[in-house]
Amino acid sequence: MTSGIHHITLITRKVQANVDFYAGFLGLRLVKRTAGFEDAAQLHLFYGDATGSPGSLISFLVWEDGAPGRVGHGQPSEVAFAIAPESIGYWLTRALRHNVATSGPTQEFGEPVLRLKDPDGVIVKLVGTQAVATPTIHAATDIPAEDAILRLRGATVLTAKPEGTAAFVSRHFGYSETAATDTIRRLTSQSGDIIDIRDAGGFWTAAPGTGTIDHIAFRAVDEDAVNAVRMRLEAEDVGAVPVHDRTYFYSLYVREPGGTLFELATDGPGMSIDESAEALGTKLFVPEHFGGKDKVDTVILPQFSLPDEERLPMRDLPFVHRFTQAENPDGRTLVLLHGTGGNETSLLPLGRQIAPRADLLSLRGRSVEEGYPRFFRRITNVTFDQPDLVSEAEAFAAFVEGAVAGYGIDLRDTVFVGYSNGANMLGAVLLLHPGLIRTAVLLRPMNVLEDIPKADLSGTRILMTTGAQDPYAPYTPDLEKNLLNSHAEVENTLVNAGHDLSPQDVSIARAWLAGLADRD
Repeated sequence: MTSGIHHITLITRKVQANVDFYAGFLGLRLVKRTAGFEDAAQLHLFYGDATGSPGSLISFLVWEDGAPGRVGHGQPSEVAFAIAPESIGYWLTRALRHNVATSGPTQEFGEPVLRLKDPDGVIVKLVGTQAVATPTIHAATDIPAEDAILRLRGATVLTAKPEGTAAFVSRHFGYSETAATDTIRRLTSQSGDIIDIRDAGGFWTAAPGTGTIDHIAFRAVDEDAVNAVRMRLEAEDVGAVPVHDRTYFYSLYVREPGGTLFELATDGPGMSIDESAEALGTKLFVPEHFGGKDKVDTVILPQFSLPDEERLPMRDLPFVHRFTQAENPDGRTLVLLHGTGGNETSLLPLGRQIAPRADLLSLRGRSVEEGYPRFFRRITNVTFDQPDLVSEAEAFAAFVEGAVAGYGIDLRDTVFVGYSNGANMLGAVLLLHPGLIRTAVLLRPMNVLEDIPKADLSGTRILMTTGAQDPYAPYTPDLEKNLLNSHAEVENTLVNAGHDLSPQDVSIARAWLAGLADRD
């Protein structure tokens, strides 16, 4: 009988910590890695049993270094995995050994329960039970087969409308009430998994973000079953009920009366449609409606390593950043600084175009203006907060020193690339911290310093590109003059563009870097 939970989807802010917890600590198998179906700039990971079967799957939308959400009603609050009842002691010992926060064990509805917290703070319950369907256990190297996670046990939903939520789940997804307490109604499917409906009246509402559960997907036998439920939902006038082909399943989405997002997904085609069972989770896939890998800059997706793979640990430095390793590195590093409103992913495609074999170190500015990141505060469009600029330049210098030590960067083979506000930041750092930056590409820069320090930039090589139609172009010559007066080698190229970047910027920067390589 096809019933119960298909998968549960959450949001994480640190992909490596997530992989280490779910694939490493819990011993689940990574069975799929894709760009997001709604947003190709978002990594989506699926974990499950050995074959990635429905009922074992937990997936994560990766919002790397994204803002945290808020757990509240209108959202699931806990996810539960089934283990053998006698394995509770093993997992408590394992959690203590791996420094994973725990609570319990306790008894809930006659079952032993150990609560854990994943790296994002999500509550993960390990429930000792024999009530779930027979799994295809993934044999993790350091977890005995008899203690391994079996499959999903269920989830807890917080709602201010418990009667309406329970009735909705029962009516449309094949659950029935089997137990209750003063605050929880337990619904059970024919597959044996459960949904606990918890009365959260008086609690605050949920807010989306990292560290939250996005939705619960239930199982359907085929597309006809999904479409039949869709017709019933539309007849009830529950609001929008979109359907999507997600390659691995066909599904609909709907919100129940309490606000929680539910999905109904088919068991097939399944995770093996584009990978063999042996190779599940080893390749990155881009949904076809985005045009595949040839049309999507996958460099913006965060990199990670599986527990048994070599890795370069991320360092705790003054700026949020991303270190992206090249497949066939040539020893160079590009340090990338975005413009106003960008972030640490904005210039990654540009960096890969300029230097395909360079490692990329991209930063996020720490100043925020109307919700948009910048590298320092401005007063007007052409005047800037000088103390903040000097302070952030010092922080950037400390970041570079930390990156040299933490990532093994050689500043002699490092090119600093900035666009707009990021270029302005680099222009200031060049003059405030001479010798730190030896090679720089400044795209659409202007002078932002009011007091120009004396600096010796002998041996420093700088490329500037100025847009012919850029309204800020008249402010560029002052920066060029200041750099030349400090004995830097400066090449300023006029491009047929405005303030936005153009393909000409890429070709100019590539040619300039190639020329430097020939000279060196």
